Amino acid sequence: MGDSYNDSTDSRTGRETTNIDRRSVLASGAAIISATSLAGCLGGDESGNGNDSGGGGSGGGTTNVAIVSSPAGFDDNAFNDLALEGLQTAAEEYDIEINEVEETEQAQYQSTQSELASSGEYDLIVLVSYNHTEALTQNAADYPDQNWMLINDHVEEPNVAGYTWANHEMSYLAGVLAGTMTTEELSQGGISNDPATAQIGFVGGVDESLINAFEQSYVAGAEWVNQDVEVNVGYIGDYTDTDTAADIASSQYGAGADIVYHAAAAAGRGVFEAAQENGRLAIGVDSDQSQTLPDFQDVILGSAVKYINEGTREVAVAIAEGNFESVTGDNTLGLEDEAVDCVIGQAFEGQLPDAVQQNLDEAKQGITNGDITVPCSASGCN
Repeated sequence: MGDSYNDSTDSRTGRETTNIDRRSVLASGAAIISATSLAGCLGGDESGNGNDSGGGGSGGGTTNVAIVSSPAGFDDNAFNDLALEGLQTAAEEYDIEINEVEETEQAQYQSTQSELASSGEYDLIVLVSYNHTEALTQNAADYPDQNWMLINDHVEEPNVAGYTWANHEMSYLAGVLAGTMTTEELSQGGISNDPATAQIGFVGGVDESLINAFEQSYVAGAEWVNQDVEVNVGYIGDYTDTDTAADIASSQYGAGADIVYHAAAAAGRGVFEAAQENGRLAIGVDSDQSQTLPDFQDVILGSAVKYINEGTREVAVAIAEGNFESVTGDNTLGLEDEAVDCVIGQAFEGQLPDAVQQNLDEAKQGITNGDITVPCSASGCN
């Protein structure tokens, strides 16, 4: 599917509905430590007792952590980089060594996970994305003494800390932002919208349950603001193809969309390129992309953010302190936990109509008090 996409129009029925500035938490997602190749860290004991040799918090020595990327890879200025950043922050406080393992082929996750675990070198193995779930279902049981962290899913084993962020809640807020601004006058530095029409777009990575939750919640948030809004929807087929992302977004802008929200990891850069070429607006994902991709801050109206870095830091600290049991289980973090948000892009702070913040605040309150039902769930649309 990497070179194909579906550019269709999708408008769904919307569901009825304290902005925290934590921008500094998201600002350094692109700061990456030097990568160590997987070949350089494997081998050793075949017993599979992953944390027997590391010492970590319980032994007072160095805590060894491996992090394996999602198919988008590192340097995505979003999901993977945020996960890594949290480990780096923990390493500033504790004696933690990090092995960054970039593996973009999901078919390799079974062997990559098992080789890391069987090496016996790691107190913790962090797996970025639900793409690792199937492989971990077997490996968590096969290596019961290995501690694992799985991001955006959970496996029911006592040695797994599953952390899922409320992607649907932050995407609903992105829809509120887009639904509000599509009918508001905006002209800034060659970027403008057409307030006479209510039309926006969405570009997803892979057309599957998790990303469908981004899409459907975004549509619902926009329709909460304006029931007549038209939403153009397209999927890339992967998370790295910036050219296809740009083609989809350009098609949506050409059809009249003022603002396009992407949930496409590294491929989302193509959406921002299309926004600049068409003089339109875009909404980023995961991190404040007006900071992590400053070359595009002139078109990034805002970003739907999740504080993945705080989660990976929390688990790394628990390991270093010998308290992994405090973070195991299925952890779902959302607006009530101040773990997701929608932030305004740097170039547009203080430049948007009051209705934007009013609508965002009202939607947040409605979600947290139960007056608004957001479609799908943190783990997807099932």
